[in-house]
Amino acid sequence: MMTIDAVLLVLVYLTVQLLANKIISSSTIGRFKWLSFSGGVAVSYVFVYILPSMHREQEGLSQDAALTMESELYVLGLFGLLIFYGVHKAADRASRQYEHGEGPFFWIQMVFFSIYNMLISYIVFASDIEGVQAVFYGLAVGLHFMAVAHDLWREDSQRYESLGRYILAVGIIIGWVVGVFAPLANNTLAIVFAFISGAMILNVLKKEIPNEENAHFPTFLVGSLGYAFITLTLKYFFNW
Repeated sequence: MMTIDAVLLVLVYLTVQLLANKIISSSTIGRFKWLSFSGGVAVSYVFVYILPSMHREQEGLSQDAALTMESELYVLGLFGLLIFYGVHKAADRASRQYEHGEGPFFWIQMVFFSIYNMLISYIVFASDIEGVQAVFYGLAVGLHFMAVAHDLWREDSQRYESLGRYILAVGIIIGWVVGVFAPLANNTLAIVFAFISGAMILNVLKKEIPNEENAHFPTFLVGSLGYAFITLTLKYFFNW
C-alpha cells in the first residue's frame, strides 16, 4: 500500500544515494564527525533494532513452522554475512591486481551494493511498521546508505559520480516498488530480513565504525547512545 511515509522515505534514500558526498562535503560539521555520527547510529541500530527483530521473527517462525531449532534465522544471517564478506574479498583482490581501477573491482562493488540496497529497501517498505516508527528506523537506514555511498565514492570517485550512484539508486527503487506493491509472505520476509541483516552487520562493522585516524569519538558516542536512548524511550511509551 502506497503511503506518504513510503514516498518520503524513498525520496530521502534517493537523495542520500545521489548526493551523499555533496551533503557531507558541504556540511559545516565535517566529514569525520559526519561519519562518526552515522557509524554510532548504525552500531546502535544493529543492537536495538536488528538483533531484537531477528529474535522476534525467529520466535514467530518457530511457532508457525514448528521448527526443531531456535536459530534458523540466525544461521541465515550468518550465511548473509559470509556471502557478502566473500564478495568484499573478491573486490579487494581485484583492486590489488588492478591499481588503476581497470579491472572488475568497480563492477563487483556495484553489483554487490545494488543488490544490497534493493534488499534493504525492500525490507523497509515491505515491513508492517508505519508512521513515526517507520520514519525513525528508516532514517537510520538512510544514514547507513550515506556512509556506504561515501566509502564507495572514495574508492573510485570518477566512476561512482558518473555511473555508480545511479546504479545503486535503481536498486533502491526496485526494492521500494516490490516492497510496496508485491510484498512476500511473512515467513519469506523474515528469511530475507535475516539474510540481509547479516550483510548489514558486516558492513556496519567493516565500513561504518571509523578507524582511529578518522574517528571523532565524542560524536560517535552521541550517535550511538543518543539513538539507543531515543529508541528505548519510544519503545517504552509506544510499545513498539
